[in-house]
Amino acid sequence: MLRQILFVARADLRGILRARETWIWAFLMPVLFMYVIGTISGGFARPVRREVLAMLAPGDAGFLADHLQRKLERHYAVTRVPDESALTRYRRRLILPANFTSGLLGGSPATIRLILQGEGLRADYDRFRVSRAVYQVLADLTVVSRGHSQLSPEALVELEETPRTLTVAVESAGPRRVPPPGFEQAVPGILVMFLLLTMLINGGIGLVVERNQGVLKRLAATPLERSAIVAGKCGARWTLGLIETAFAMAAGALIFGVSWGRYWPAVVALLAVYALLVAMLGVLLGNLARNERQIVGLGVISANVLGALGGCWWPIEITPLWAQKLALLLPTGWAMDGLHKLVSFGEPVAAVLPHVTIMSAAVLAAGWAAARWFRWQ
Repeated sequence: MLRQILFVARADLRGILRARETWIWAFLMPVLFMYVIGTISGGFARPVRREVLAMLAPGDAGFLADHLQRKLERHYAVTRVPDESALTRYRRRLILPANFTSGLLGGSPATIRLILQGEGLRADYDRFRVSRAVYQVLADLTVVSRGHSQLSPEALVELEETPRTLTVAVESAGPRRVPPPGFEQAVPGILVMFLLLTMLINGGIGLVVERNQGVLKRLAATPLERSAIVAGKCGARWTLGLIETAFAMAAGALIFGVSWGRYWPAVVALLAVYALLVAMLGVLLGNLARNERQIVGLGVISANVLGALGGCWWPIEITPLWAQKLALLLPTGWAMDGLHKLVSFGEPVAAVLPHVTIMSAAVLAAGWAAARWFRWQ
């Protein structure tokens, strides 16, 4: 039985590798797509940096300028500049009036100038944060004054250290999951999608051609068992999938600088099971289709739809909850969710055992269906 499987697999693999289309779609196009999509989405979902706020405070601004700066540093990386000419390099500029502290303590109104480049939600958010910091300074002045304390930097520090009668208890619900950006998403996503595309089209067309040329009919007259033929056909496509996977992982690491994490053996195992599943689906599609046009149409549509819904085009974590649940019903979603857990989120190998189990069960179901309804002509 094993010798029969190996015989069929070797013969099929030689035929598949002789086709130029195999080399283009299995090795060239995935790298091109990784480059294009990874470059376009290079800044997507990267951790947000603290925005810089340039603050110009005259030498006589006093200690309230320092107090306001501490309030602003909760949201910004505040940079003090010596004069207005140095402000032109910054998008956010805050200018304090002369005699800022003495004027406020004397009851004189003070105007703080906030200069922003551009408009929109980001500018509105800057206005809100700066205004809140200013109101907090005014509230601190009111509290200290009503407490009949002498207003001083020490009094303000003491107020900040005073225990609050109303507090908010904040608990962590777990580590934050940052969706992988750029090539970290594009490389595994394109790998998963093109594995499906290659197996469905290349795997399916080969069977249709052999059926139309009478090759399968002649195989039926040989001592080869039906199950051995189906397993050999699947084995040839699985071998191609493993080669494609190894090439894509090497290209991702060497060309695009993607790290496959410390659990990379589990990544290889996960992708090997996924490659076996899509190889069996390719055999099943080739068994059900009547001509090559059906294979190409169904293969392209299925790969693109399952790729989009499974999280190959973009991180599934940024989609609505219903879309994330839908992805877990799809082969591409099983593979991408497992890859994100191992590579992007650093979860242990046990986290992907359900993915491997589900895909293995799907392999058995697809294999049974392919062997049960395998057509010779």
